[in-house]
Amino acid sequence: MLNLGILISGRGSNMEAILKTIKRKKIPINAAIVISNNPDARGLGVARKFGVNTAVIDSKNFKGSRKEFDEKIISILKKNKVTPKNGLVCLAGFMRILSPEFVKKYKNKIVNIHPALLPAFPGLDAQKQAIEYGAKYSGCTVHFVDSGVDTGPIILQKTVKILDDDTEETLAKRILVKEHQAYSEAVQLFAENKIKMIGRNVKIS
Repeated sequence: MLNLGILISGRGSNMEAILKTIKRKKIPINAAIVISNNPDARGLGVARKFGVNTAVIDSKNFKGSRKEFDEKIISILKKNKVTPKNGLVCLAGFMRILSPEFVKKYKNKIVNIHPALLPAFPGLDAQKQAIEYGAKYSGCTVHFVDSGVDTGPIILQKTVKILDDDTEETLAKRILVKEHQAYSEAVQLFAENKIKMIGRNVKIS
């Protein structure tokens, strides 16, 4: 069985959705470790309630380089048997950019979720971008992580209609519901070996 490592910085609502789905035995994967760069992250307590091991590397007090920080994460992942051969790493509100070395080592084994229909509206404030642009639909995208920002191969997407009276907050709330569904679905597809890569195109069997 594959081992799952989840990286968080805050409340970890997507992490919680994934762990709930695993607990219902819908995803054949072992939730091995949750790692946070924030010792006060609410998601750490949530992970412990699910019986998942947790670890903290406080980025505020870390004096080394981004590469050195990521090497510490990798060492914890390996200790918990989340390796490039038999593991998957999920970013769930992890507020750090991974080093190229980390991304290369875990190529096509790191996934992230973004609150927009990529390649539209990458980066921060995606909901605000969509509303200001006048888009009629937004949503969320689960994608593999590459060396760019929200540029990795797309695994799956879910759409949300943008209403005339939407604010950034109301749109974000509706998108978050879809995020919880999409991320769990993507992890399940990965765990069941139903994802195949052809170039940068993700094919689901």
